[in-house]
Amino acid sequence: MEQQLGNALPQDYKDLVEVYGGGLFDEEIWLLDPECSDKDYNLVDEAKSRAEILANLWETEPKPPQLLEGDGAEVLPWAYIEGSGAMLYWLRRPGQKPEEWTTLFNEGRGPEWEYHPHSCAEFLFLALTGETNTVYFDDFPPEEHEFESNDDLL
Repeated sequence: MEQQLGNALPQDYKDLVEVYGGGLFDEEIWLLDPECSDKDYNLVDEAKSRAEILANLWETEPKPPQLLEGDGAEVLPWAYIEGSGAMLYWLRRPGQKPEEWTTLFNEGRGPEWEYHPHSCAEFLFLALTGETNTVYFDDFPPEEHEFESNDDLL
């Protein structure tokens, strides 16, 4: 999988997938899984799809400021938000180790991007506990946390 992406992946993400697999956190955040047989939930397939979608989008709309800093920064999806089209991406820069990647959130059906200086696992924890500074996860934390694996849902 990492070979298909052309990059190693952050250890915290690999640990999440090893423990939980891909799936749905609190009926809201889908963690993409590189081993999932369904391409809609597969990290590698979604990365290819998103790269094409964003390349087309950025022909007419501006890139987020974090990608305009001239250092060849890129995004790679690691999760999406149920029913909204919103995506969570790693912001990766040339020369960075995967453990240094941070998070960009895109609202999906609009031009708004939010930068979060957190790894994917840290961002996921902060979002699910209502501790992150974002306008997009105002329903968190839920009274009870839930997780459904891709295997249960597919």
